[in-house]
Amino acid sequence: MNDDDSADGLRCLVTGATGYIGGRLVPELLAAGHRVRCLARSPGKLRDHPWAGETEVVRGDVTDAEAVAAAMRDVDVAYYLVHALGSGADFEETDRRAARVFGEQAKAAGVRRIVYLGGLAPAGVPEDQLSPHLRSRAEVGRILLASGVPTAALRAAVIIGSGSVSFEMLRYLTERLPVMITPSWVRTRIQPIAVRDVLRLLVAGARLPDDVNRSFDIGGPDILTYRDMMMRYAHVAGLPRRLIVPVPVLTPGLSSLWVGLVTPVPASIARPLTESLRHEVVCREHDIARYVPDPPGHPLGFDEAVRLALRRVREAAVSTRWSSASVPGAPSEPLPTDPDWAGGSLYVDRRETLVDAPVPALWRVIEGVGGDNGWYSFPLAWSLRGLLDRLVGGVGLRRGRRDAERLRVGDSLDFWRVEDIEPGRLLRLRAEMRLPGLAWLEMYAEPDGEGRSRYRQRALFHPHGLLGHAYWWGVSPFHAVVFGGMARNIARAAARQAPGATR
Repeated sequence: MNDDDSADGLRCLVTGATGYIGGRLVPELLAAGHRVRCLARSPGKLRDHPWAGETEVVRGDVTDAEAVAAAMRDVDVAYYLVHALGSGADFEETDRRAARVFGEQAKAAGVRRIVYLGGLAPAGVPEDQLSPHLRSRAEVGRILLASGVPTAALRAAVIIGSGSVSFEMLRYLTERLPVMITPSWVRTRIQPIAVRDVLRLLVAGARLPDDVNRSFDIGGPDILTYRDMMMRYAHVAGLPRRLIVPVPVLTPGLSSLWVGLVTPVPASIARPLTESLRHEVVCREHDIARYVPDPPGHPLGFDEAVRLALRRVREAAVSTRWSSASVPGAPSEPLPTDPDWAGGSLYVDRRETLVDAPVPALWRVIEGVGGDNGWYSFPLAWSLRGLLDRLVGGVGLRRGRRDAERLRVGDSLDFWRVEDIEPGRLLRLRAEMRLPGLAWLEMYAEPDGEGRSRYRQRALFHPHGLLGHAYWWGVSPFHAVVFGGMARNIARAAARQAPGATR
């Protein structure tokens, strides 16, 4: 980033660019004329974003002072959009340490402003009675505000937008359950906000006056109970009226399991959300409007926010999803590249078949796997595996796909995540289901001469302990049906899609 690159644009550092908000904020900052640097633990996850070529991406973690210092160099505004929720029992300490590192390095680098997106805390509730999630969000805000760098800490409750975890939870609960026995928190009052307004305020936060160092409550114009939100969602979506019966016996733990079974949101993520809904979260001020006046029609009302989100979902135009970020507890180790890997046992199931179709036709099928297209073999087995995964707190199969046809590195794909993609040649998926080990699935499309292609498939498993070895040998008898059937059916589907094929 050089001073002469732009006369007006600010130099912005964005953390959390692989997540839901960060991935949407980057193009908004670019559109506003700013220059953007992203700090990411896994830069490869940003490789396929349409804006990747317009940004600078540096590798690093927010708890690494050296990496943060390098990322802060020559930066005007630093966006803090990360949190350690789900990283372990000590996530609050991780959040605390990361915020201190970020604030200290921003101060040392001469950063002019920090902009932070946190959670809206309930009024009059002692901090020790808040959910761990909200308590940590509040503490991070205090640390940044005390850093010596002017900070705008925006505090939002439920964010409504296509792909947001709050919207997906609301959507699936309402669409799948015409009659609901619900926890008592459905009576809690909430002030939701449209993701478009969150992004508008985040961008505007970069140009707040230098003497502004405070938190701001941000919300939409409607104050609703969660029950109201489900009823209004049903109306906007054209669904019959829902029957909702609140009961007091569903604890946050049981609520999260209920949400985890009904929606694509796993219990590990649903729990902090449901715990945060125990208390009323309503804005106590709208002071941000003194610095960033509301444009006509904003902030958007709840119904309009839902309408816009549903349009994006139906048009398959969801740019980021809640699952863009890593799932708590999911493995993150990349596939070892050394064929004689010394890291322990590595079980491999290999399949290969000749395909009566050119490589482009085969690749279309490979890139289209999962979601509504399924996995091309024994649907009942995949469904049962997904159900078992959800019963033990995993993500299951319900995350689906961000886009029906195209994948990019970092996309979630049912209970897999795209670890690598070489368009037209390789798709590598890393398992995020609950397993006694690490697992990957690779699919290759290769030319075989005379206009045909060859499909190669590898399923790899690195077991953890005796249970991992027992798991592999326990499921290996089914591999011929599941993985063998998958290879055969992908080849047949490609042949049917080949130019000139008889359908």
